[in-house]
Amino acid sequence: MSQDSQQPQQPQQHPEASGPQQDPHPQPAPRPMAPPYQPAPPPLSPMAPAKPAPFRRGFGLGAGAGLGFGGAMLVFSLLASLLFGLMMMGFAGAASTLSGSGQTAVEPLATVWGKDTATKKLRAIPVAGAIQTRAADGFALAEGTYGYEVADVLDALEADDTDGVILMMDTPGGTVTGSKAIADAVDRYRERTGKKVYAFVQGMSASGGMYAMAGADEIIADHGTTVGSVGVIMGPLERYRDVTGMGSIMGGVEAGSITQEYITAGKGKDAGQPFRDLTPEERANLTDITNEMYDDFVNHVATKRGIDRAVIVDQLGAGMFTGQKAKEVGYIDEVMGRDEAMRHFATGAGLDPADTKVVQATAPGLLASLFGVEARPWGVAPAAQPVGGQPARATAQMCTDPTAPLVWHGPLVGVCS
Repeated sequence: MSQDSQQPQQPQQHPEASGPQQDPHPQPAPRPMAPPYQPAPPPLSPMAPAKPAPFRRGFGLGAGAGLGFGGAMLVFSLLASLLFGLMMMGFAGAASTLSGSGQTAVEPLATVWGKDTATKKLRAIPVAGAIQTRAADGFALAEGTYGYEVADVLDALEADDTDGVILMMDTPGGTVTGSKAIADAVDRYRERTGKKVYAFVQGMSASGGMYAMAGADEIIADHGTTVGSVGVIMGPLERYRDVTGMGSIMGGVEAGSITQEYITAGKGKDAGQPFRDLTPEERANLTDITNEMYDDFVNHVATKRGIDRAVIVDQLGAGMFTGQKAKEVGYIDEVMGRDEAMRHFATGAGLDPADTKVVQATAPGLLASLFGVEARPWGVAPAAQPVGGQPARATAQMCTDPTAPLVWHGPLVGVCS
């Protein structure tokens, strides 16, 4: 049986036969549909700006950015130049201020004896190596002392800066002027501040060293040291005879002889040149200079140390003495080791040794060098340095001027070449 035969048959009606028929269940008439929502059109402007072409827009933005960046850089460079100029002026002013004795204001102080936490302090000032007069005298082969600069350090100290001064001596002497500059500054410091000055001999204090420290309130020498040599020396004044050869290094020999003549203005201008003898007048003049320096030296030591002048001239002479012998003749006051001496100095200054430290200036740091200070403590003469692979060469005046009077003990080989 087919599926169609199972469905009920509906009677078919023909409108022509029956006429209009009404729907037994009438449906309401459909409502008319509202038109879909559409936004109102934007108001029309009278003249809308035309959209710029891509190239013109990019060029304009790039040019504007370039001009803005260039202007900013110009302003920045002007400000940088102004700040750099002010900074350089500041550096120049600082360098001018810190040159000379003003350098001591930025030199760090290191404790060389005692505890860092101590509330009282004594200022140690080294007088070591050859004593030269000033930095313009040049360099020796070994580290030394500039007498004028040590005087600057002493003159810059005020009563509140330290509770006293200790000269740390280890020198064979040097120039008369440099040694006397230290001695005079010691007197000025004591008179200005009312504080005491001590001297401690660490190895040797001869000749110019004796001159420099004689005015100290108390002198103590360590065991095994030597002190003395109160005398003045000038030279060497050389005279060559029968010269057979000469070069940059003596040793070349040639047959015959060499003579040399100087054309000079002023009697005795070439005194000391090695190809002729001193005249009696020249010898007498140089002897007078040496004797005058010697008399001043002897009088200074005799007065400061309370020793009869005749004893120094006739008995002690320019001799060197051990610490114990130097104490016996009056050149020093006592022989002590370093620690014992520092405690003794602290007590002598009215301080508690347990609450006292001894401080000494060290070389300024790299930053300070930007302000014109030198990379050395003021007063310390640096040693000559090798240049271009060649050995160091001494240029100090005491090494190159045979007519300079020196308060010196021993040969100059250690400082001059």
